[in-house]
Amino acid sequence: MSKKLKIALAQLNLTVGDIQGNLKKLIDASNHARDHLKADVIVFPELSITGYPPEDLLFRKTFLDEANEALNKFKSEVQNIHCVVGHPYLNSQRLFNSCSLIYNGTILARYSKQHLPNYGVFDEDRYFKSGDSSSVVPINGIPVGIVICEDLWEPGPVHQSAFHGARVILSPNASPFEINKHEQRHLILSKRAKDSNVPIVYVNCVGGQDELIFDGDSMVIDQTGKICQQVGIFNEKIFLSEIEFTSTETKIESLESPSPSDEEKIYNALVLGVRDYIEKNHFPGVIIGLSGGIDSALVLAIAVDALGKDRVAAYLLPSRYTSDISNEDALTLIKNLNVEHDIISIEPTFKSFIESLSPVFAGKKPDVTEENLQSRCRGVILMAISNKTGRLILTTGNRSEVAVGYATLYGDMAGGLDVLKDVPKTMVYRLANYRNQLDAIIPQRIIDRPPTAELAVNQKDEDTLPPYPTLDKILELYLNQQLGIEDIVAQGFDKDVVTKVVRMIHLSEYKRRQAPIGIRINHTAFGRDRRYPITSGYKG
Repeated sequence: MSKKLKIALAQLNLTVGDIQGNLKKLIDASNHARDHLKADVIVFPELSITGYPPEDLLFRKTFLDEANEALNKFKSEVQNIHCVVGHPYLNSQRLFNSCSLIYNGTILARYSKQHLPNYGVFDEDRYFKSGDSSSVVPINGIPVGIVICEDLWEPGPVHQSAFHGARVILSPNASPFEINKHEQRHLILSKRAKDSNVPIVYVNCVGGQDELIFDGDSMVIDQTGKICQQVGIFNEKIFLSEIEFTSTETKIESLESPSPSDEEKIYNALVLGVRDYIEKNHFPGVIIGLSGGIDSALVLAIAVDALGKDRVAAYLLPSRYTSDISNEDALTLIKNLNVEHDIISIEPTFKSFIESLSPVFAGKKPDVTEENLQSRCRGVILMAISNKTGRLILTTGNRSEVAVGYATLYGDMAGGLDVLKDVPKTMVYRLANYRNQLDAIIPQRIIDRPPTAELAVNQKDEDTLPPYPTLDKILELYLNQQLGIEDIVAQGFDKDVVTKVVRMIHLSEYKRRQAPIGIRINHTAFGRDRRYPITSGYKG
């Protein structure tokens, strides 16, 4: 005789600290899963009551009290469906990252996360104590095990649950997006399922939280390690999975899902990151300084896709060094996207600064100071517009530039969110071409032109930097793979070039500390992942 379990995977976009808003989403999703999907159980993401990661909000007693009150309200309002809800749990002054299985006002079981990640963007040891036991509980006669996120990356918790009779694992998660994260997840989930001969229902949150992007990518893995069903990425959805159990077999229908390209994944991650940062922080819109170059063109396209054209404004801020084709291409892009715009020459402001500084600069030759001053004129103008309109400035520096400090502090670094901060320049070109495949909005000349800051006569980026394909490869080896200078040189790179790049990385650490946050797509992003000292004698 067989039994079936209908499981709703609630891939939700929750907001850290918005406990009442999250609670409403959880209640609405539970009622929908019960009434429309006829689900037996619904599984929510990790810490779904508070959102993830709540960080130092967890040190506030009032925050924990409100989270507990919300959990109690959920218990009282949701009936006739089993619910796996993530929440912080305080017990005798010890705080746990927990989830509870709730049915008709009763907590049938509570599980506390056993493995607390404390690497990269994670800092859970700062807040939580580790759980030490499994949780297996019957739902409609089927023994169900519960594990939380990092517990899947270690073999013990799934094995524990299977040992105690679990026929399926339900797993709430809050796992951030990285370019190859889907493949990593599948590899781990497949191994855990096969090793313990138990299917895994993996439920992840979706949405932007500061620099982190949660991609969803919830899935159902059968006991052989095969992905049977996928909810998708970057979409909020409640997905129903039906699992059939007999005394000897477990059956899950297999559904095919297309695999998006890296460019599609990254582009959609950036769109989601911009949208949620603006929406969740209640900005009315964004402004962008449009140069006629590829970085600002891509950021403008992303902003329009994220927010719609009516919430985006572009500003051309030409100087004496701005070429006609830069202005022409910027205006063509604006026309293609139909966004509000204005043209404000920085020449009067620049001349005024030069005049004011002339006594201090007397006897000194023009140099990078005057170049940076132009960028700072633009920063002052854009910040004034931002203050007056309430709209946030999206800055346009890419990972390659941020890495080596090829940007002006208080100039083009002035703003609230750096959309491309974790996107290498070579990927910027790939993303621009990807966006043009959907709709040819970025003028081809912007993509084809050699990159230039246009702060001096006939200036090109390669006057200062190695060619971007070379630079990006060195950055990949040094930052992502943690190779030293000699190891990189051994792969065929010129030692002087490598040494120069590494030196620029170290010298610009102080700039990055003052830079706006950026959307993370990489496991070694500049932000929460990187905690290098500014003052350091280490040069390797």
